[in-house]
Amino acid sequence: MSEFAANYAQRQSLRKLPRADLSALQLTRLNQLLAEISPQNVFYRQKLGEPRLPLASLDEFTRWPTTHKEELAAPPAPGQLAVNQTWPTNQYARYHQTSGTSGRPQAVLETRADWQWWMDVWQTIYDAADVRPGDRVLLAFSFGPFIGFWSAFDAAVARGCLLLPAGGMSSAARLEMAQANQVNVILCTPSYALHLAEVGRRHHLPVAALGVRQLVLAGEPGGSIPSVRAKISAEWQAAVHDHAGATEVGPWGVGDAAGEGLFVIESDFIAEFFTPGTDEPAPEGELAELVLSCLGRAGCPILRYRTRDLVRPVWRHGKDCGWVFLPGGILGRADDMLVVRGVNIFPSSVEAILREFAGVEEFRVTVTTAEAMDQLAIEVEDANQQHEVIAETLRSRLGLKVLVHPAPAGSLPRFEGKGKRWVDLRGKNNTSL
Repeated sequence: MSEFAANYAQRQSLRKLPRADLSALQLTRLNQLLAEISPQNVFYRQKLGEPRLPLASLDEFTRWPTTHKEELAAPPAPGQLAVNQTWPTNQYARYHQTSGTSGRPQAVLETRADWQWWMDVWQTIYDAADVRPGDRVLLAFSFGPFIGFWSAFDAAVARGCLLLPAGGMSSAARLEMAQANQVNVILCTPSYALHLAEVGRRHHLPVAALGVRQLVLAGEPGGSIPSVRAKISAEWQAAVHDHAGATEVGPWGVGDAAGEGLFVIESDFIAEFFTPGTDEPAPEGELAELVLSCLGRAGCPILRYRTRDLVRPVWRHGKDCGWVFLPGGILGRADDMLVVRGVNIFPSSVEAILREFAGVEEFRVTVTTAEAMDQLAIEVEDANQQHEVIAETLRSRLGLKVLVHPAPAGSLPRFEGKGKRWVDLRGKNNTSL
């Protein structure tokens, strides 16, 4: 058996571990991590004190305090680049940072051992996405300090793929590169997959004719939203695979074969689920905030991190993997949810409805406040001019009136990375739509 085949078989066995064996593996890896970082990691030493180690059970761990984004975004100590840094800076090999979309960018450092862990976990994602050694993989990103691009790239190199980086290129040039080099796998965000399809039509280079077999998506919920996923798959005539990760935590989620949601990669992460706005465990199947602990990253360890991602955990799912399943993937973020006239609205819910309409190319939602209540108006680029039907569908499905305005073709912003389709004007002296 080849080394690749042996590693693949081992990864597959981890997906099928009985829950008791999986918990035992998690506890062993957690204790190994804690022994390595204690007492060197000042951030967690100050946060936890000197806990008695090793832990006898995961139940002990769930009584520890949680970690919040605001703590990690604080200014680092003199001589450090990151707040949560176990070793002196000269022992690290890679620097990355968060996007800073909800505050100042947060620095994250990786040792060589940490980076190898990223590569190993990424292989689980590539297994599920059917990325094969020898595939020609185009990464449709502008490479900056964001970790997802670099980790996906290096992991595909380690897998034996031919990598085509496309940073700094126009969308049309990326499509030409894909065509000229017979690319069969593309990594990008769901928004950008749809944008590339639109660019292909304008340049008489239909993406369905490129021969791409697989699109590996992340960065937004779209890969697990049925209407978005179906639209992307139809445009490209290719399979679509969703996954999830975060700079602070790592590549924690892998899509299921049916495209119905995400599994948490529990061989490398401990997942907990809190009822939103509380510290109480959420019941199975109910809306919950995802809380993650990483088991393979000692340089910038993360313990009981409140991701703010909202999911619905299911353990009794009947799928061919024993890990906890999240139907629909990430449903939204706790800080993105709006309450409009008593109705809870997530951006992913609005996009799921809009993508059901074949003529919709792009949209933008403006959120304002009138008489102390949030209100929504949506601009839609729709080749079929269905804005009245769209408005009625939104009213029926969401349970509230949403103003829908037609927008000229090509007038709304397009996105290479995460889509930024929601404009929040609340608190800016707006009294009406």
